Amino acid sequence: MKKVNMPITGIASFAKYPICDNLEKLNADIAVLGVPYDTGVGFLSGCRFGPRRIREVSTHYSRGDAGFYDPERDEVFLAAPNKIVDCGDADVVHGDIQGSFDAIEWAVRKIREKGAIPAIMGGDHSISIPIARALEPEGSVTVVQLDAHLDWSDAPGGQRWGNGSPMRRMSEMEHIKDMVQIGLRGLGSSRKEDFNAAKAYNSVLISAKESQAIGVEGILAKIPKADKYYVTVDIDCFDISLATGTGSPSPGGFSFDFLNEILEGMTKKGEIICFDLVEVAPQYDPTGATTRIAAMTMLNFMGFILKEKEKKQSK
Repeated sequence: MKKVNMPITGIASFAKYPICDNLEKLNADIAVLGVPYDTGVGFLSGCRFGPRRIREVSTHYSRGDAGFYDPERDEVFLAAPNKIVDCGDADVVHGDIQGSFDAIEWAVRKIREKGAIPAIMGGDHSISIPIARALEPEGSVTVVQLDAHLDWSDAPGGQRWGNGSPMRRMSEMEHIKDMVQIGLRGLGSSRKEDFNAAKAYNSVLISAKESQAIGVEGILAKIPKADKYYVTVDIDCFDISLATGTGSPSPGGFSFDFLNEILEGMTKKGEIICFDLVEVAPQYDPTGATTRIAAMTMLNFMGFILKEKEKKQSK
């Protein structure tokens, strides 16, 4: 009897893709990695539960080797021979910042060594610090952040590794070059001196209102051309009405289609070597809409990345 493998059955790997829990044996185009870590949160915690819940809802969208047909683009995404696997979670330990960061960095480095693109589910935004560290062997990397918040705090209360500081920490890394921060808005995004520091670094800052005014093409035109991009998506880049399941939701954010058009355009500018989606805290969204948006955003971005690679290889 042939196994049907319905979404509600079996193990809830990401979109029911095959599981590879030994990174030494990894063979894939994209490797999904969960990081259930929220030690970096200073207010509303709970995003350690993000990866597990995103996996659960993603099974609803499992299509396996058949891939996904997009009627708006009239294209099939993520079909074989594209290979995606779920590598489980980084080995984080509560209260152990250094040990957890080391484990995250090791996993991302190993995925890249094996030639796959890490697709990472957080976890709070501080996990982007060890992820960025892991990209050091890549040489020059441009970071594109989609977020309501600047995340350029230095060390509030002496804490250098919180979820408000990843972009500041990245700016201190030799291999991180240009930086673009899209969707900034609202009270609490950061202090004026943090914005001044980001501007002094020459980070390209695009507010949510400016993003809407100049549109997707205007945003893409402001992103410096680069060979390699690391894209970090904070779920609060979406409007609060769409994604309530996060610790710092904010009104005035992006729609689902607008954000995905930015991600699609990014794949045409250069190679996406890594991306993460962070700050999903499911307990603040009883409808489950936030985790669905997270899962579909990841699947769409994977599809855009691999479709662009297909097109370049066919030329």
